[in-house]
Amino acid sequence: MMPPFSIQINACGINPPNVGVCVQLNINNMQVNSAVRPFTQSVKELEKILYGGRRSGNHLDEVWPNVFIGDMSVANDRYSLWKLRITHVVNAAHGKMHSQGSHDFYGPTVNYYGIPADDSPSFNLSCYFFPSAEYIQKALNTNDARVLVHCAVGVSRSASIVLAFLMIQHHYSVVEAISKVKEHRWIFPNRGFLRQLCALDKQLKK
Repeated sequence: MMPPFSIQINACGINPPNVGVCVQLNINNMQVNSAVRPFTQSVKELEKILYGGRRSGNHLDEVWPNVFIGDMSVANDRYSLWKLRITHVVNAAHGKMHSQGSHDFYGPTVNYYGIPADDSPSFNLSCYFFPSAEYIQKALNTNDARVLVHCAVGVSRSASIVLAFLMIQHHYSVVEAISKVKEHRWIFPNRGFLRQLCALDKQLKK
């Protein structure tokens, strides 16, 4: 039987400051006994849920108390973030094209956390689920915290990070987390990320 998860530092070796460390989940070959554990929806079933409702979004939406999902344009606008009283930024496109986010970019008034994710079905985003969920929850436990989670468009990478946060920290199922976020914002994680969220759902239900 595999342990729930093991620690693995990403291939870059020592992580640069303010960039998330990859925690590798043992989700490959995971077996779930449906007779004793709640059923987890398939990727295709999740896509049907995601297709429902509105299909247009804002640059930024509050999807959970003091947690916002946004796109690159709002994340790169420091004046807008100041007006919104954002105290923490989780950048799920750290180091990617047009992403200006860094500790130096935001300065001392904003706490920065970078995730160097590609919006590709083959990218292993799951290794950032637990570290980023812990970071977001710790931020929310501080006074007057307001957390922006963003990527390029604010529908795939950043949405997946927030879904994982709700699943890990607030015990939502993947369907419940999607439904909750969709009340406030149109999201559509790519198929690879949905597969990883399904695996997380199974892991958390063990």
